This record gives sequence, C-alpha cells and structure tokens, in this order.
Amino acid sequence: MIRSMTGFAAISREDATDKVNLTVKSVNHRFLDTQIKMPSSLASLESRIKTVLQQRLTRGRVEVSLFVERTTPAPKDVVIDDALVERVAQAVGAARERGLVTGGLTASDLLRIPQALEVRTRTDTAAGVSEALTTLVDAAVQDAVEALVVMRATEGRFLADDLEARLGTIGTMVDDLERLARSGQEDLGTRLRERLAALPADLAADPASLAQEVVRFVARSDVDEEVVRMRGHIAHWRGLVDGPEPCGRKLDFLLQEMNREINTIGSKAEGARATETVVAAKAELERLKEQVQNVE
Repeated sequence: MIRSMTGFAAISREDATDKVNLTVKSVNHRFLDTQIKMPSSLASLESRIKTVLQQRLTRGRVEVSLFVERTTPAPKDVVIDDALVERVAQAVGAARERGLVTGGLTASDLLRIPQALEVRTRTDTAAGVSEALTTLVDAAVQDAVEALVVMRATEGRFLADDLEARLGTIGTMVDDLERLARSGQEDLGTRLRERLAALPADLAADPASLAQEVVRFVARSDVDEEVVRMRGHIAHWRGLVDGPEPCGRKLDFLLQEMNREINTIGSKAEGARATETVVAAKAELERLKEQVQNVE
C-alpha cells in the first residue's frame, strides 16, 4: 500500500470545563520518530499519545502539539498574608496608643494594604489530570491521527500514480535492453567471425575451436538472467503496492536490487544504443528513489 509520510491535521475538542487544541504533522523519516509538545501538567498522557501514534503509523517524523484552555472560569482562592496583617495591626495599635490614630483596623483598610490580600486561581496539581480531561485528550488524539492517516493516504494515491508511470517506463526500457542486447550479441558475433575469416592462413586455427571461442566470448554479453530478475522485481513491486501493508522500506530495497541489475546489464550489453538506454534507466530509477523516500 502506498501512503505518503507527509501530512497535517488540526483538531479542537471541548466539554463543559476544558477545550483541547491539538495539531499533528508528519514529514519523511527512515523510522517512526515522535515528538510531543504539551504542558508539563499533562505529562502523564504522553505514553497514551505515543501508543496511538505507534498503532496507526509506521514511518515518519511526527510532531504533536497539545494545548488545553479552560472553557469556564477556574475557581479562585483568597489568600491573606496573616503575618503582614498582624504586623500592620500592631503598628496601628501602637499609633492609637500615642493618639496618632483612632479606631481599629477595618476590612476596608485591609483591602488597601499592598500585598496583604491576594486572589489566586486555584490549581490542584496533586490531583493530576482529571478523567474528563483524559477522555477529551484521547478523543482529540484519535480524531487528529485519523485525519492525518486520511491525508497521507490521499497523497499516497498521487504518489502511487507517479510511481506506476515511472515503473512502466522502466519496464519498457527493460524490453528495449533485452532486444538491443540480443542485437548487440549478433553484431558482435558477426564482427568476430569476419575478423577471424580475414586472418592470414598461417594464423588461422581450427575452425571448430574458433567457433566455440566466438560463442563463449559472445555469451559474456548475455543479459537474459538480469532481464528476468528485473521483471521479477517489477512484479514484486506491484504486489507490494497492491498489498495492505506499508511498503516504503521494501520498495527502497527493491530499487537497490534494480540498480544492481541495470548496472550489470550496462557492463555486459553491446552497442551504443544499449548504453544510452542503460543511462536513461538509471536516471529513471533515481527519480523513483526520490519519490520512494516519501512512501511510508
């Protein structure tokens, strides 16, 4: 199955108290490499997120960014600095005894004393992540990864079309190389026989022995085995693409084998046209290799 390694998805989910904003993007990578960015207060959820990614993806560098917003005001705590207020009260009492002020310290006075009273947003870090927030994050992760997989599959279809077109070109070149190599063999045999026939009589050897040597020499340029293997690799390629499993690594390995066969054909085939076709085939295989780097 052809599925791209590049993709992006953004999901928001909320309930009565929290809103989860999650983005996930992936790019090419030889293996599966996950990076998760989220508040430290949600660190306990990291393993859950990685498990989902590992279940749905096999290759690519995947970056997840997770943020949580409160959808209702957080509870507040009112904190009074008792030590500070006590010292202020003592100072006011002393001033009253000296006749400098009258009356006691009132609530209105307390509100006007800097840093004596503070209103704080309540944070309960000891309780960890609530079950409701965990459920919300799980849902957002599942939806985002599903959207990412769909996008990678969509791009994979375009990749598959391009790869199949290039593979068809390679197949045509293999057919051409088979024909050109056989023609080159025949030409080589003809040239050798003509040159041997032109030898002076005192240098001529046994005709049967010479014929055997010609056949043996021409056989060195036979590429039938390489052509058969190339066609086998092409058939294997199509079988992998039509199968249900991700196949990027296997396609990359097949390309190495194809390159090896084409190089061998290039070293054995006779004729300028065969050489030109080998060069063109190697260029097309390089383009295939570049595209396969995008396949999961």
